[in-house]
Amino acid sequence: MDLTQGTPKEKNDRAKKMMLWFGIVSLLMAFAGWTSAYIVSSSREDWIADLELPTSFFISTAVIVLSSLTYILAKRAIQQDNRKQCTQWLVLTLGLGIVFIVLQFNGFSQMVAQGYYFTGPTSNIKLSYVFLIAVVHIAHVVAGIISLLVVLFNHQTHKYSSKEFLGLELGASFWHFLDLLWLYLIVFMYFVK
Repeated sequence: MDLTQGTPKEKNDRAKKMMLWFGIVSLLMAFAGWTSAYIVSSSREDWIADLELPTSFFISTAVIVLSSLTYILAKRAIQQDNRKQCTQWLVLTLGLGIVFIVLQFNGFSQMVAQGYYFTGPTSNIKLSYVFLIAVVHIAHVVAGIISLLVVLFNHQTHKYSSKEFLGLELGASFWHFLDLLWLYLIVFMYFVK
């Protein structure tokens, strides 16, 4: 397929999709670097091998998976020109995204209550990695929430229909990426002791 062919709108749509994928690939590389450093650091003598991840991290995993499902349902609703149902699913996705972040911070509180800190004399390199990886992911979920708010605004201004929903589709793709990324990270931190 020749990427230089098509109408200006088709070219613009392809460019937007490419930009999203470039961003996703760069984020993957960053998280690959941090998880690689985590693995390399696990051979240190002061590494805590018996750290239990907080329960809230696992609950938040279920929440973010559910939020991907609600985003899929929002996309399906707009493809059927069901604007009201699309709005409901988008608002529910937004709520679940916020719940995910609250649960993540609750997980940090659980870790601190167990005496685990990000920095300071009682901190540890493993804890620093766990906090860093989770906080950077939260920052990207915040970016996902901002993109979702833009999608909601555009939806409310009737920018999307069954024939035109690229913005919603791009927002959903980024959201699903964040979901899959967290699944990878939680499995990684659970199994790499």
